[in-house]
Amino acid sequence: MALSATPEKIILDTDSGPFNDDGAALVMLLQSPSKVALQGITVVPGNVWPDQGAEYMLAHTKMMHRTDVLVFIGAEAPLVHTAAIAAAAAEKFGKQNYIGAFAQKPARSHKDLKKPFYGFSGLAPQKQNAVDFLIETIERNPGDVVVLAIGPMTNLAMALRIRPELETKIKKLVFMGGAVHVPGNTTKAAEFNFWFDPEAAQIVLRSKIPTKVMFGLDICNHAPLTKSLFDQIIAVKTPVTRLYEEDFGRRGFPGFLTKTHQTAYLWDELAAGYLIDPMFVTKSESMALDVDTKFGADYGRVIPLDKKLAPEATPVQVMLDLDAARAYALYKDLLTRR
Repeated sequence: MALSATPEKIILDTDSGPFNDDGAALVMLLQSPSKVALQGITVVPGNVWPDQGAEYMLAHTKMMHRTDVLVFIGAEAPLVHTAAIAAAAAEKFGKQNYIGAFAQKPARSHKDLKKPFYGFSGLAPQKQNAVDFLIETIERNPGDVVVLAIGPMTNLAMALRIRPELETKIKKLVFMGGAVHVPGNTTKAAEFNFWFDPEAAQIVLRSKIPTKVMFGLDICNHAPLTKSLFDQIIAVKTPVTRLYEEDFGRRGFPGFLTKTHQTAYLWDELAAGYLIDPMFVTKSESMALDVDTKFGADYGRVIPLDKKLAPEATPVQVMLDLDAARAYALYKDLLTRR
């Protein structure tokens, strides 16, 4: 595969938590200026509500001395899904493993935001809506912008509905979400990003975006994050690794400092890593995919696409397996680089 001589223009669409996989993905991108030219960060609800996610991303860009990378807030909620719908589904079909922002109330003001580990950024997101930023940036650079979507795809779906012609102006979509051949992680049927906003995922999968690259649980399940790799990263002392130690070691899941046998997985980091070193992927298949959006136990499940419903939909390149050693080496290098 020929490597691009110039950095690719990337928009990072994220549902950032305190750091976790979204923050790690951002660091990987910012540590790779020869491969990635980050145009901006668009925040979507998922792990947390977008005001909180924006504050986390602003804190991360400040830590990385990259406040030139602007942060935009887009959709405030999924297209259809709500906490009430999730609660009704849990009562009828069984409790979900993880519900993200649905477990929290949206912040009404800055005083309601949780303080990031390094303190509040003192920065503010841009006034322009993330959906408008996506549209404007892609239209200004037709065929030249890659969208890296590592949260629910609400912002992108809204942009495609406002400007349907945008579909063919996006160079490539690389996303983390869904599960084809393996069970979900929020329900047995659905991976979290697709479960949180199935209608948005359906709009995107049925679109004419020329290239769609899927990092779902099929490949992520082959990249476990263990205490051993955690220890190797925190042994190098940088602002990034101190945040990494706090988030992966002390805060909740996986809590490696007390739960030494716990296992997490590389999720968003694989999608970001693909833009830096695509050669770590060893197996993939092209498929026409859709999402189940009916209220039921299968809400958010990836299903085969009935082409009669979206005859112009482009296929999805589903990533299935990887050279784990190569992926881990990339991950470790970028997170510990000074």
